[in-house]
Amino acid sequence: MPQRRIVMLAPFGIRPKGTLSARMLPLAAELQRLGHRVRIIAPAYLNPQDAATTTTVNGVTVEHVPLPRLPGPLGVPETSAYLLRAALQARPDVLHLFKPKGYSGLAALWSRVLRPRLPLVVDTDDWEGWGGWNDLAPYPRPMKTLFAWQERSLPQRAAAVTVASRTLQTQVWGFGVPPQRVCYVPNGVPAEPPCLPDRATARRELGLGAAPVVLLYTRFWEYALHEIVAVLLALHNHDPAARLLVLGAGERGEERELSALTERAGIATQLDQRGWATPEQIAAAFAASDVALAPFSDTLMNRAKGMAKLLQLLHSGVPVVASHVGQAAEYIAHGSSGLLVPPDNGGALAQAVLTLLSAPEEAQALGAAGQRRVIERFSWPRLASTLAEVYAAVAARG
Repeated sequence: MPQRRIVMLAPFGIRPKGTLSARMLPLAAELQRLGHRVRIIAPAYLNPQDAATTTTVNGVTVEHVPLPRLPGPLGVPETSAYLLRAALQARPDVLHLFKPKGYSGLAALWSRVLRPRLPLVVDTDDWEGWGGWNDLAPYPRPMKTLFAWQERSLPQRAAAVTVASRTLQTQVWGFGVPPQRVCYVPNGVPAEPPCLPDRATARRELGLGAAPVVLLYTRFWEYALHEIVAVLLALHNHDPAARLLVLGAGERGEERELSALTERAGIATQLDQRGWATPEQIAAAFAASDVALAPFSDTLMNRAKGMAKLLQLLHSGVPVVASHVGQAAEYIAHGSSGLLVPPDNGGALAQAVLTLLSAPEEAQALGAAGQRRVIERFSWPRLASTLAEVYAAVAARG
């Protein structure tokens, strides 16, 4: 397969949010190993300290464009122009936009005018418009209208569309994009198991004793808090010393609401909230936990999302109980590599947790099988090879 120059347009910079580090960078790094030359171009509006800098991350060049000089809305086209100029200066064979929205989305649209023969590939990993992030995020109404239009319009103008979930595949088909131009490229995991501390060391580092530990690695918005309270009540009845270890925080202070709910229920001692964690703390939590939770309400956003955190949990080898929503059923074979329970059902979630806590050897075998499954089916090298085939196809079509 011939080497190609690939430019990836990022929705935001490398520091603040997950798409670049959780999806773009692993794919880019594996494409580099396949012999392609990959450059990521990113705006720096959320990480201004990186503006007008270029660095190398995991062997991939990441360029953050300058901040706009013009104020307010006038800075939007200026930032988009910076992104497009940097992308075209790299003389790409393929331009790959990640997230069909925002500054980078505008740059990709302009590329159709200035370089109409340059193949454009669009990647979507969330439902961005109405019914998705537009409903959750506090964007101004004009921005929401723009994002909804971009989400539909950009895939229609692309030579190919890569999607992170089966639901997004259906969404893009619904936009009128021919199925042969839509490629399923889910989120992935490294090809090797992670290097985790041993269980005793991890528990000592985290200040945990010998009692059962259930992990919730979360941003909170994916489910109703009453599901977590149901699990805590079940834990309390099973073993008053058991703990729910929570890593992460909510968009709207949900962690404080959860604390208040457990106080009222008299089970606050079961809850151990740590907030945002370092990679080292996350690895220790994976090693220390007996079971991990991945609850999801049955919503359009959850059906569409790539579920990167769920993949992290499975890759770590911790036994996982997840709601049967969207990609969870792609990543987990119920009963053989994890447990799937009906969504929005705290009782079923709690019962599955207790089942695994009551059978630790079977739970460990389930966790090991979950790890093997995601490495075999969803490793980044495998997914990057699929992406390279997409690039070859669009290049062949001219």
